[in-house]
Amino acid sequence: MASPGSGFWSFGSEDGSGDPENPGTARAWCQVAQKFTGGIGNKLCALLYGDAEKPAESGGSGPPRAVARKAACACSQKPCSCPKADVNYAFLHATDLLPACDGERPTLAFLQEVMDILLQYVVKSFDRSTKVIDFHYPNELLQEYNWELADQPQNLEEILMHCQTTLKYAIKTGHPRYFNQLSTGLDMVGLAADWLTSTANTNMFTYEIAPVFVLLEYVTLKKMREIIGWPGGSGDGIFSPGGAISNMYAMMIARFKMFPEVKEKGMAAVPRLIAFTSEHSHFSLKKGAAALGIGTDSVILIKCDERGKMIPSDLERRILEAKQKGFVPFLVSATAGTTVYGAFDPLLAVADICKKYKIWMHVDSSVCMTASVRAKEIAADKLDDSLAQIRSPGHRANSVTWNPHKMMGVPLQCSALLVREEGLMQNCNQMHASYLFQQDKHYDLSYDTGDKALQCGRHVDVFKLWLMWRAKGTTGFEVHVDKCLELAEYLYNIIKNREGYEMVFDGKPQHTNVCFWYVPPSLRTLEDNEERMSRLSKVAPVIKARMMEYGTTMVSYQPLGDKVNFFRMVISNPAATHQDIDFLIEEIERLGQDL
Repeated sequence: MASPGSGFWSFGSEDGSGDPENPGTARAWCQVAQKFTGGIGNKLCALLYGDAEKPAESGGSGPPRAVARKAACACSQKPCSCPKADVNYAFLHATDLLPACDGERPTLAFLQEVMDILLQYVVKSFDRSTKVIDFHYPNELLQEYNWELADQPQNLEEILMHCQTTLKYAIKTGHPRYFNQLSTGLDMVGLAADWLTSTANTNMFTYEIAPVFVLLEYVTLKKMREIIGWPGGSGDGIFSPGGAISNMYAMMIARFKMFPEVKEKGMAAVPRLIAFTSEHSHFSLKKGAAALGIGTDSVILIKCDERGKMIPSDLERRILEAKQKGFVPFLVSATAGTTVYGAFDPLLAVADICKKYKIWMHVDSSVCMTASVRAKEIAADKLDDSLAQIRSPGHRANSVTWNPHKMMGVPLQCSALLVREEGLMQNCNQMHASYLFQQDKHYDLSYDTGDKALQCGRHVDVFKLWLMWRAKGTTGFEVHVDKCLELAEYLYNIIKNREGYEMVFDGKPQHTNVCFWYVPPSLRTLEDNEERMSRLSKVAPVIKARMMEYGTTMVSYQPLGDKVNFFRMVISNPAATHQDIDFLIEEIERLGQDL
């Protein structure tokens, strides 16, 4: 990786060579900096480079060096006060940065170095000639670098080296050939928003300390509730650390709605509660039940059909069984886009059953909520009865989980729980902490949202989503989802009849999940028996390991039920193209031919 100071002028090539003889590049950057920073960038350029002269390239991969090192500094002061002298990080520490006296210049220089490292990484993340991962085994990394924490501070040169090293071995989740998880891609506006919120470094619990962010959360949650079909965007909601926590919120609120005394008296004061979800649902439902004291045995898994959709008749049968045993069914969690198959439970049929037995209906739409923007096309295609309702999957639900950090491409983390009944979340969670939520403040107290959250400290997750929505518009997200769905169908059409591939289930993918086995030549003539399945189960793990060691691409695999390890290709990165899909297929075949 190129050393700090060289990054901004080396984007033109993989080795960081750029155009070292062109001082106009630096001058152009200063002009851009002047425009976007109100003069701070130009001030920094003048301080560091004189008349906007560009620094010499460092070349190689040695340790970070000082910015714009054109001449040695004769100054003995620390930090150096010479206007054109080098900022020598080997003699600087964190204590020399702001709020230190005279800390402005070294702070601006240091942060620019960090920014150069980050920008170089961003650009390389989209470069197909770079690796997705520079894989090393844990013991190798532990031995190669000293990661231990020490009593004495390191200088800033060493701190910059740590920044470089960390990104050198990071997975490029924005790389067009990274398909390992659904939360992929790297959106530039979302990234900028994340930088801004870290700079603001505030907490979401009161309007008093996060006025704009609290208002943005209010308008964004209202818009999300409108999209799922609640009239006028009515209801409530909160941004949480992830879909698992959002699902746990739903269980907690559903329990409180049925037995409000549980808040003070605990589980000993309520009967045995039972929750229901599909056997293909996310593990967070059981994890939430364990955390809330309901118990994992109280989460009943409902059978699914061959496409992974919950079977309503089995749901009703299990509800009746629970009631006959004297248990109290309190929640059904339907899934709109399962983790592995991308399946949509029949939401309308589930809603009918929940209404019939007076059970809270939750929709876990963490994965696929954004498919709502394609509702008309989906309904016209008649791919699935429940998909016709995806425009408003929560219109009959009591709560909905929605993760913009998945199909919408918002940087991690960004998850929301939406609740139909306003005030219920507040009543369930509030503790009336007078040192935060004073009742005699001079503004509308309804904007102090912290007391309805489980957390006290809560990160500003909404700004990334809000700023991206402003930048893209709803139509921009439609284009994003359309492209990902088209790429999934492209992959399916290529491999469904291709030699060496077997689909896990018949038919087009319901979302962007494409599940398949790669069968190497040695297994293609074997009978479909236990031995073949045993050998086939080892294929995907070996190919995946080789992918990571070569660093060329990444795609996940897993077993499911009686199905041995298969590849689950899931597409959410807008940078991916048909050529990247072709590359993945060719790479799987290259790495698995000899198995």
